[in-house]
Amino acid sequence: MTNLQKAIGFLFYILVISLLPLKITASLKTEAEALVKWKNSLSPPLPSWSLTNLINLCNWKAVVCDSTNTTVSKINLSNANISGKLTDLDFSSLPNLTLLNLNGNRFSGSIPSTIGNLSKLSFLDLGNNSLEGTLPSELGQLRELQHVSFFDNNLNGTIPYQLTNLPKVSYLDFGSNFFVSSFDWSQYSSMLSLNYLGLEENKLTGEIPSFIFECKNLTYLDLSQNKWNGTIPESMYGNLAKLEYLNLTNCRLDGKLSSNLSMLSNLKDLRLGNNMFNSPIPAEIGMISRLQFLELNNISAHGEIPSSLGQLKELVHLDLRLNFLNSKVPFELGLCTNLTFLSLAENNLTGSLPLSLANLTKLSDLGLSGNFFSGQISASLISNWTELTSLQVQNNSLIGKVPPQIGLLKKINILYMYKNHFSGPIPEEIGNLKEMTELDLSGNYFSGPIPRTIWNLTNITVINLFFNNLSGNIPADIGNLTSLQVFDVDNNNLDGELPHTIANLTSLAFFSVFTNNFSGSISRDFGKNSPSLTDVYFSNNSFSGELPSDMCSGLNLEELLVNNNSFSGPLPNSLKNCSSLVRVRLDDNKFNGNITEAFGIHPNLNFISLSKNHLVGYLSSDWGKCISLTEMEMSGNRFSGKIPSELRTICLEKSQRVLED
Repeated sequence: MTNLQKAIGFLFYILVISLLPLKITASLKTEAEALVKWKNSLSPPLPSWSLTNLINLCNWKAVVCDSTNTTVSKINLSNANISGKLTDLDFSSLPNLTLLNLNGNRFSGSIPSTIGNLSKLSFLDLGNNSLEGTLPSELGQLRELQHVSFFDNNLNGTIPYQLTNLPKVSYLDFGSNFFVSSFDWSQYSSMLSLNYLGLEENKLTGEIPSFIFECKNLTYLDLSQNKWNGTIPESMYGNLAKLEYLNLTNCRLDGKLSSNLSMLSNLKDLRLGNNMFNSPIPAEIGMISRLQFLELNNISAHGEIPSSLGQLKELVHLDLRLNFLNSKVPFELGLCTNLTFLSLAENNLTGSLPLSLANLTKLSDLGLSGNFFSGQISASLISNWTELTSLQVQNNSLIGKVPPQIGLLKKINILYMYKNHFSGPIPEEIGNLKEMTELDLSGNYFSGPIPRTIWNLTNITVINLFFNNLSGNIPADIGNLTSLQVFDVDNNNLDGELPHTIANLTSLAFFSVFTNNFSGSISRDFGKNSPSLTDVYFSNNSFSGELPSDMCSGLNLEELLVNNNSFSGPLPNSLKNCSSLVRVRLDDNKFNGNITEAFGIHPNLNFISLSKNHLVGYLSSDWGKCISLTEMEMSGNRFSGKIPSELRTICLEKSQRVLED
């Protein structure tokens, strides 16, 4: 090579080197300008996105450049609480973008067709926003796409068939939108790279499209919460053998559950609830040995609970509620020792609870309500269920005493045993359940006093003990239950006076003690510190004295029934402004005040009885503004004057019943 050639080569090298940074700078500047223009339309602002900070573009928040730091390759603004629109972003200025993640923001508007310019994009997540309109068919140009999510937006129309032609997509989520079915599913292709397909919570109708069952590498398929019809195609069982998750909940499917379900041998999670299969549960389901989560609730299943379920040793969650199953509980169910959730509620199951269920020591939620179970609840069962947070055995025919081992359930939040035939005393050990929030033992034959230990349950919000044979009184310790919202002990044999501490129940909404043997007066402060109080029932006792004047101080009282007592004095002042009243019974008492100004305008009031008291005064014209009133009983008092014409109008319109003195 001559010296001249060497010199020319050296000059060319210098020229290339000098021009290269200018090219890089120009590329980065174009990308930066596009991003800054978009940023100016977003809220809140992204301060690092600035042309004055161009030299640090690759360090801008949420921006990642490629390995050479010469072009933007990733934008990740997930969960940044940003609002804005995609139409303000110039996609053509970002030709090397491989990842765009805007999940969990407040983007609105449509997805522009120019998104099809992102030819190198492999990851696109626009989920959990407020995007609307249809998906552009240009998405089908993005041949490098592998992960695509439009989950939880307001998108509508049909899903472009061009998306099913993308060769590399493994994850595709259209869930929680308003997509509708295509008029021609035959245009859609099987996607052999697809592992994950989410179509749940849309407006899809008709038969499930066949192309889905040709996506033979699917491991996750969610078609739930749509308006499909017809049966589950048999082709699913043979073609989708790799499925680990299948959700067809609430899809309006019918027909019989196929024994070929067992061909889906890799399933870990199977959810078929809220359909109309109207068939027995196939015994072959016990062959899906890897199942951990099984939902067959509300599918019109009948017949037996298959004993083969005992083969599912990995099962954690089993829901068979709301069916027509009419067998005994199979002993083998006790072999599913990993169960934490078991619901057999609302079936026609019979017999006693098998002792094998004592093996289910990991149970946290057990629902057996609404069946025909009989016999006693064995102490050996209760003593092994110490992980329970919810035990619901209501609406059965269980008998006998509740074993004292109930006190071992120290994690329990909800204990429902109502409408059975339990008898004997309520065990003192129930007071050990310090985490309990709801207790319902109503509709049984419990006798004796309410255990004093109950008044130490400071987390309790609901106590329902009505319709039993309980006796004794309610102690002042009830005032400790400041979280109590519902207290119902009606239809028992309780007596004595209600303690003044009931005025300390600041969370109280519902208080019912009717049809007992209570006497004495009610604390004058009752209701004053309970702004959420909506229902009060004192009827059919021997209470005396005046009603608390601030009973309706929270203005939320809807039902006040104190009839058939010996209350006296004027009516509470707070009633006048208690516009939420729906039903009032003050009859069969000794009230003797003036009614003229005692009541105001109560637009929701439909029934009121003041009969058989010693009230005086006259009916004001405001009664004509009680537009919902259908029955009004006023007999047996000392009222004067005439019935207001406004009230007569309502009477004629609603055939209302008014009993005059």
